Amino acid sequence: MTTTLPSPELIASFIDIVGSANALTNPADLAPYLVESRGLYKGTTPMVLRPGAVEEVSRIMKLASATRTAIVPQGGNTGHVAGQIPREGKADIVLSLQRLNRIRDIDPVGNVIVADAGCILADIQKAANDHDRLFPLSLGSEGSARIGGNLSTNAGGTAVLAYGNMRQLCLGLEVVLPTGEVWDGLRRLKKDNTGYDLRDLFIGAEGTLGVITGAVLRMFPKPLGHQVAFAGVGSVEHALALFGTASSLCGTALTGFELMPRLGVEFTARHIPGVRDPMQTVHPWYALIDISTSDSAESAERMVHELLEQGIVAGLVENAVIATSEEQRKALWHMRESMSPAQKPEGGSIKHDVSVPVSSIPSFMKEADAAVMRAMPGARICSFGHMGDGNIHYNISQPVGADKQAFLDRWREMNAIVHGIVAKYNGSISAEHGIGQLKRDELVEVRSPIEIELMRRIKHAFDPAGIMNPDKVLRAD
Repeated sequence: MTTTLPSPELIASFIDIVGSANALTNPADLAPYLVESRGLYKGTTPMVLRPGAVEEVSRIMKLASATRTAIVPQGGNTGHVAGQIPREGKADIVLSLQRLNRIRDIDPVGNVIVADAGCILADIQKAANDHDRLFPLSLGSEGSARIGGNLSTNAGGTAVLAYGNMRQLCLGLEVVLPTGEVWDGLRRLKKDNTGYDLRDLFIGAEGTLGVITGAVLRMFPKPLGHQVAFAGVGSVEHALALFGTASSLCGTALTGFELMPRLGVEFTARHIPGVRDPMQTVHPWYALIDISTSDSAESAERMVHELLEQGIVAGLVENAVIATSEEQRKALWHMRESMSPAQKPEGGSIKHDVSVPVSSIPSFMKEADAAVMRAMPGARICSFGHMGDGNIHYNISQPVGADKQAFLDRWREMNAIVHGIVAKYNGSISAEHGIGQLKRDELVEVRSPIEIELMRRIKHAFDPAGIMNPDKVLRAD
């Protein structure tokens, strides 16, 4: 594998494939591709290639395979574990999929949309909406995140409770292998048991097995009724009990149930333009409840009122507001989706993307809070997330007045504390963000030796030369 700068002749050969306008080598042009949003990882690269066709991706990979040149696929560069960032001090070439952004076909009857991997998520949502359909994946970064990256990390988002994560939203894939061979698996079938499911190997592989270039995505009929409520609750235990009531009462109409702390509401109201506290009263915790019905707007309205009434009678809900317009519904969701970036102005933030069994959320959080505060008095814990699927973004903001770098230097220490408690509850240290570089070394500690060995065998079978996104997920041999 190439670890020194490619020769001028090799650089020229790569440029010939995409054309000089789509091969970036100027340091200023390369900069946006080399650092992730939190600034934890910064890589180096001799060039960024921006192919405009699958055939160009194939030619790039054939040349890379023949010359043992490392390739790092990148979509919208919105990942949180640096899986899309080239290694520092190496000669990894970044393969940007930005120009592969064509929607190939939309079938409203079959409820599928076929798209290039470089399509922006928000554009996929709009295309579905234009055909009176719903593509339910929703992320805070949906205006810049791209479908290939969503697939490569098996993205979750706020609608997993009702629709599943990206694995459940994809029927077929098109993938360019490290050898340059193209696997056309763009099947539109819900039922297909013909051998091993290759699709599922590439989803969540973080670009370590091949380059996803196209996908068949599932769409759904748009709900006729949609209602959002924001409820103040006294504890995480009360929020969990309210979720149980919502699940029983609403069934599949419950499309979202998000848990938020008071601190998170304060951060967003303080730092995010246009966000305000929806309530006059203050509560320790809040639940954002999203209900979508297939029959009418009136049924969603009735359902949310009945849920809140039951919650108040049971002593679970202290106060609540119900959105009365689409603008208000969007505002409530905007507050939730802004909770992570709202921490940035407060200084350093040590983040954890974990999941535990839903019924264990209160116990996990109580135990983790106590352990973190013992280790770091004054830390401000801002834990929030998708209560309905057990995914908690357990984030720790630095103590007021603390030195930011000294705080961030304790990242691994805080990880060990939180992830140790996650393990106690048989949870996961990566619920929806992936492994990348950030959690690569922890992976071998939380998965059994046979699981790691099987992963290595799969990696070697698909990428024997080790050129696909090396040192991500697993350390390079």
